[in-house]
Amino acid sequence: MQKIVNLVIITAALTLAACGGKKNPLAEKKAELDKLKNEQTALADKITKLQAEIVKLDPSAKEEKPKLVALTAIQPATFTHYIDLQGKIESENIAYVTPRNGVGGQVKAIFVKKGDYVKKGQLLLKLDDAVAKRQIAQIETQLAYAKDIYNRRNNLWKENIGAEVDLIGAKNQVDQVQRQMDLAKEQLGFTNVYAEMNGVADEVTIRVGEVFTGTPAGGYIKIVNTENLKVITQVPENYIGRVSTGDNIVITMPDAGKTVNAKINLVGQQIDPMSRTFYVEAHLPSGKDFKPNQIALAKIQDYSSNNAITVPMNTVQTDEKGKFVLVAVTEGKKMVARKKTITLGELYGDKAEIKSGLAANDQLIVDGFQSLYDGQPITTK
Repeated sequence: MQKIVNLVIITAALTLAACGGKKNPLAEKKAELDKLKNEQTALADKITKLQAEIVKLDPSAKEEKPKLVALTAIQPATFTHYIDLQGKIESENIAYVTPRNGVGGQVKAIFVKKGDYVKKGQLLLKLDDAVAKRQIAQIETQLAYAKDIYNRRNNLWKENIGAEVDLIGAKNQVDQVQRQMDLAKEQLGFTNVYAEMNGVADEVTIRVGEVFTGTPAGGYIKIVNTENLKVITQVPENYIGRVSTGDNIVITMPDAGKTVNAKINLVGQQIDPMSRTFYVEAHLPSGKDFKPNQIALAKIQDYSSNNAITVPMNTVQTDEKGKFVLVAVTEGKKMVARKKTITLGELYGDKAEIKSGLAANDQLIVDGFQSLYDGQPITTK
């Protein structure tokens, strides 16, 4: 009986051990790789020391053959970090043409088509003006009658016939009808629809015979001014402290093959709750290669150093002490590889900024550094 109990306990323990805490295979492999790299570095150091000791004890022993490498001298230069984003071009001035009377009317003639360039004040549409013209004709008759009455009263008054109040009343009637005429002519002018700004007729959806109101629900004309363009992009909120008005921005239009330098003129003050981004815009110079809704690649400069020391990213290695690179040092009559522990700054593209650990004119090993160990003899030819 005791054996059965023990067997059950052992089986349960094995089951728990097998099912308990699942491990991350990727994390395990990374940890194992780091461990092997550290062991390789430590082993290389031991080999170097042993070889040096053997040569001292046995002068006849052959020294290790130098490994072929390529070098480059470290030189301070300007290092710039950018935030790479995608945006689009928009026009600052987009207008939907509307009738001046706010009501509109039936279209009798259209003088513009999609894609046409229009100037401010250019006639675009002619609306039905039959009612307005009839009204003007009626008022013209009334005005002529009022002027005739006034002239008669005035002539009598010059001959001292009649009352002055009659003359004043006749004059007031003429003025009243004239104001009606002015208003009727203004209403007649409302049947002409003009462009309120320069631009391109991006959309013309109205047709002759339709009722024009200028709203998207019906027919309309959309004018886009291509002289005042801007690029807009959305910046992830983790960069909120690194982007501000006046920052440099490099804008590239891949389809047009054009690149321009600009300044950020507006930074949004609100985070989009869905995308977790904020709005940034910059003005673009006018040009025929730039179109509204065109895709643009935006690079916002958020960091720059004039005398920075940089190295290619692939030359940076890691050991138990942290990050390091290998440099060439002349010791006695031979050249050997030496570790230089470094402190990294910003990273951009294939360049890494080095805050400490390297100096100008250090000879960085840029090729053949793989599997090199500290103190290993090297050559460049």
